Amino acid sequence: MRTLGNVLWFLLAGWWLALAYVIAGIIACILIITIPFGIASFRLAAYVLWPFGRRTEFRRDAGAFSLIGNILWILVLGWELAIAHLVAGLLLCLTIVGIPFGIACWKMVPLALLPLGQRIVPIRHPSEDPFAAAPGARR
Repeated sequence: MRTLGNVLWFLLAGWWLALAYVIAGIIACILIITIPFGIASFRLAAYVLWPFGRRTEFRRDAGAFSLIGNILWILVLGWELAIAHLVAGLLLCLTIVGIPFGIACWKMVPLALLPLGQRIVPIRHPSEDPFAAAPGARR
């Protein structure tokens, strides 16, 4: 099911959301001081392109520089990417088939706003899946 979900996600919203992250990463890599933002943006582009079967978690060792970087990220690039997720989620929710993908898109808004200090990890157990249905629901 993850593969089918990823393929549908890619076709419906993943490719253009990932493109937005790649463009943001290229813009961020123009200056040497903002290269970490570009690297984070490219990492998120890969996640947004194929999200099912993976999740994000905050790193415990992320410090004050991640906090300062996230504040700068929100001001410069994050709010545009968050709006892209909100609009994509709204458009996806216009159809019955797209509702689960729209909800998954809205779950990515915090990631678009606060990417520094987070890492992408594979899901080892279905209960860890942030895009899963309600607990106890059959797949």
